[in-house]
Formats: sequence, structure tokens, C-alpha cells
Amino acid sequence: MSLLLAWPSHKVVDMPALSPTMTQGNIGTWQKKVGDSIAPGDVLVEIETDKALMDFECQDEGYIAKILVESGTKDVSIGSVGISFGVVQMFLGVATTTLHPIVVFVDEQSDVAAFADFTVNDAGAGAAPAAPAAAKEEPKAEDPKAQPSEKKPEANQAASAPATASSDRVKASPVAKKVANERGISLDQITATGPGGRILKSDVESFTPSAAKPQPVAAAAGSKPAAAPAIGAYTDIPLSNMRKTIASRLSESNQIIPHYYLTVEVEMDKILKLREVLNKSSNDKYKLSVNDFVIKASALALKQVPEANSAWQGEFIRQYNNADVCVAVATPAGLITPIVGAAEQKGLATISNQVKNLATRARDGKLLPHEYQGYVIR
Repeated sequence: MSLLLAWPSHKVVDMPALSPTMTQGNIGTWQKKVGDSIAPGDVLVEIETDKALMDFECQDEGYIAKILVESGTKDVSIGSVGISFGVVQMFLGVATTTLHPIVVFVDEQSDVAAFADFTVNDAGAGAAPAAPAAAKEEPKAEDPKAQPSEKKPEANQAASAPATASSDRVKASPVAKKVANERGISLDQITATGPGGRILKSDVESFTPSAAKPQPVAAAAGSKPAAAPAIGAYTDIPLSNMRKTIASRLSESNQIIPHYYLTVEVEMDKILKLREVLNKSSNDKYKLSVNDFVIKASALALKQVPEANSAWQGEFIRQYNNADVCVAVATPAGLITPIVGAAEQKGLATISNQVKNLATRARDGKLLPHEYQGYVIR
């Protein structure tokens, strides 16, 4: 019981849900450090959601006593925000659910030092995911070079033995062995960077044939084993939460929504002439694109056919009052679709300027959730 009463009154903030579809997120850069004062509206940390990189703002006053999840930590599940842990709350066992705390606040700066050894377990939650920078230390193993040499097999045995035979004698983590086996790479070719000469997963993933370590000259006479086929070089690019969500949504929509496709040819000559006239008379206040006309036309069509301005909700069909049209924007993190809300009520110039503004903020990762969720047509 004394352990529960050891901490001064404090507040634990869990990983927040910054969008309705967010179930986990990646911790970006902390904007505050331990000991800093905080006030409502201060940006605490950047969090990558399933749609964008967003600023998580503080809602309280006080001081940061402990940062529990370091910058760069990925796939942190969401919890609820603002669980208070004073002496009475902890005595009553408030923290009984599995949460994912990320930071601890205190009211008094003098209490900060008391939380130097505070952990996620002290916050009443399970262990948080480890930050990528803090790689898990492999069990220390003896240097393979210090091991007594084994009896060399006969030449004909070396030619017929599977490639994994010598790999079994190489010190490697189970994950590294699995990846090497999947890629057809002999562990003998890989230079180890782990403790005690142990091969890690990263060693296998970064291996290229040109980087193979020199092999000892075979002393046994006889026919040489056939050389393994050259392995094509490639790079595995980690997925951002946005790309994971795009893949999931596309797969889901293809499975649960009936699809059919209509193709129509549209004569655009008059639109192009009108666009040219309007742009010349704009005095540089706007510059219309063909896409702006398509957005406006789509919105008017949705109002004329309200049945099309609807979305399947599983147990019911939701029909929208406004025609919200989204526009696809390519960003470094993946495709995102910001919304031009109530486009049927807006003029072409307003639509054009809004699209440009949304596209710029989408590429900067600064969109708010309501600006990319809830559209009907794209």
C-alpha cells in the first residue's frame, strides 16, 4: 500500500483518439520536456493518426513530470484522456482498465523530481510499446570465432548439404533466421552487428550480395558447390498509419459495397472557354481549374438526386443534407481526401481557393479530422 501512496498528486494522460477512426497512433516529436510548465493550448507532442500528423494540445495547467512514451514510438493504442491519480483515487483502485499512458502532469514544480523513476506500471497500465531507437538487447553470446572449429565435411557432403546447415552454427536471433530463410540468404554471408557477433533482423534486411563478408577458402578438394543465384536488391519501406488506413479502407469498401461502373464522354469545350474568360477577369484573386467545375457540378447533381447523397451505415442508410465533395491529394505520407463542404452553396472562386488551401495543409499534415471525414462523393 505504501507504493500506492508514494507519488504526489498527479495526472496521467493517455494516448488520445484524435479522429473517430483512430485506434492507434505514432508518437512524433515532443514539444515539451520534463520540468516544463504547461498551459491550455500548448502543443505537447505531434501524433500521427490514421489520416494525418496532428498536434496534441494540452488542456491543463501544471508541469510535465514524466514522459512515458518517447518520440518515435509506433503503434500506441489509444486510451482515454485525463485520468486523475491523486492519493484517494489510487487507493480506491481507479486505474483498473488497460490504458496507454504517455505523459504525467503535476500541479507543483517541486513534485517533478519525485517522478524520475515513475513507469507505465505505476500509472496502472501495461507496458507501452518500445521506441524504435531503444532496440531490444539481444542475449549476449560468445563470439563464433572463439568456438572450437568443427570437423570439416567431405566435399561431396558440402555440395549436397542444404544451405541452412552452416547457418545453424551462426549466432542469429530467431527473427533474423526466419527473414533470412524467407529471402533465401545464407547467414554465413551476413556481417553481424549484434552483441557477441550475433546477427540481427536489421543485418538481414540490409544485406546485399555485394556486402557479403569474405568466406574462408575451402580446404577440401572436389567439385565446388553450385553458386547460389544472385539475390535482387530491394528496400523495405515501413508503412505510415495513413498508408495502412488507405489499404484497409480500399479493401473494406471493395468487399462490403456493391460496385458498378459507368463511363460517359463529356464535351468540355464550352467549360474550357468559360474557364478562360473567368480567369482573365479574376484580377489574380483566383485561378479556376477544370476540377473546380467538376466539384461544383457533382455537388449540384447530388442535390438533384438526394438518393445518391447517401452512405451505407450497416443498419440504415444516412442521407445527407449538404453535398460534401472530397478531392484526392497526394502527400509524402500517402493519399488523403480533404472535403469541400456544402459545395452546392459555394461559387467557383470559393471552391478553387478552398481546394488550394486544403491541398497545402494536407501536404503539411495540418488537416483537422472534420476536414477529411464524412464525404459522400470523390
